[in-house]
Amino acid sequence: MNQPVLDKLKRPLRDLRISVTDKCNFRCTYCMPAEIFGPDFPFLKKGELLSFEEIEHLTNIFVKELGVKKLRITGGEPLMRKDLPMLISKLKQIDGLNDIAMTTNGSLLPKFAKDLKAAGLDRVSISLDSLNDDIFGSINGRGVSVQTVLNGIDAASEAGLKVKINMVVKRGMNEQEVVPMAEFFREKGHILRFIEYMDVGNSNQWKLDEVYSKQQILDDIHKVMPIEPIDPNYKGEVAKRYRYVGSKEEIGVISSVSDAFCSSCNRARLSADGKLFTCLFASNGHDLKTILRSDEAGTITDEIKNIWFGRQDRYSEDRENKSLERKKVEMHHIGG
Repeated sequence: MNQPVLDKLKRPLRDLRISVTDKCNFRCTYCMPAEIFGPDFPFLKKGELLSFEEIEHLTNIFVKELGVKKLRITGGEPLMRKDLPMLISKLKQIDGLNDIAMTTNGSLLPKFAKDLKAAGLDRVSISLDSLNDDIFGSINGRGVSVQTVLNGIDAASEAGLKVKINMVVKRGMNEQEVVPMAEFFREKGHILRFIEYMDVGNSNQWKLDEVYSKQQILDDIHKVMPIEPIDPNYKGEVAKRYRYVGSKEEIGVISSVSDAFCSSCNRARLSADGKLFTCLFASNGHDLKTILRSDEAGTITDEIKNIWFGRQDRYSEDRENKSLERKKVEMHHIGG
């Protein structure tokens, strides 16, 4: 293993998030609103996607040459990519990789959970923003029931996958669901992570006054079930952790708006069409696919290193000093 690859702010590269598709079977209002992502939306064609072999090749470089230890498979909805367990199996064989996780809406897990576990997937983060069918159906834009996702959660758990639940909280959408969700998943024994509504992409028409902050979330829960902060599991962990007083049960809050964590960000993102993004809020990515498919493929390791060496992204810490109207890559394209 070579020396750690550090960016201009001395942040190492440790975590790679790989989007395997830009398609999704939900139309969540804060990510892929149905009025924009309609039947005629030009999603990527098969030949525009990185192949499993290309993903495996790039991941080998990221792990063996650049120090990546953790992978997260994202989308769109990653389970819409055909034969995904086959990719997981390939990636699991890479020496030096400690953890493979996946973020999913959970709807397809009853079909795939056992195969994913058998292929080597370690963990899933499952998105669920309400326990109320009317609210959740409105949020997901397809009228999908809460039970559909709960079935996915149960299937993942029964298959032996570690499970966390992600809840995006947006003022005026579902802030009243914070406490019911906390109570429900405390009872179920799954860690729930609350995510502040973020200005990823431009399609969701993000407004600062729609952010329900980390402190408001914590206050709501603390009034009903007292909580206390606990230490992170590892340096650079995104979620701030809290424990219910007198227990080992915990929640987390991801607060990139009210309490940014740019200073410890060690994540890179690879889009489904092979672009490398060094920030979730980036405008442009670096095209690795064209290099990979050209006569210059042998230079790709140095190219990735140079991209990371030059990285100085700190969007969330500097949000108020930037134009919020600038074009940013959409969430469905880059993954969360």
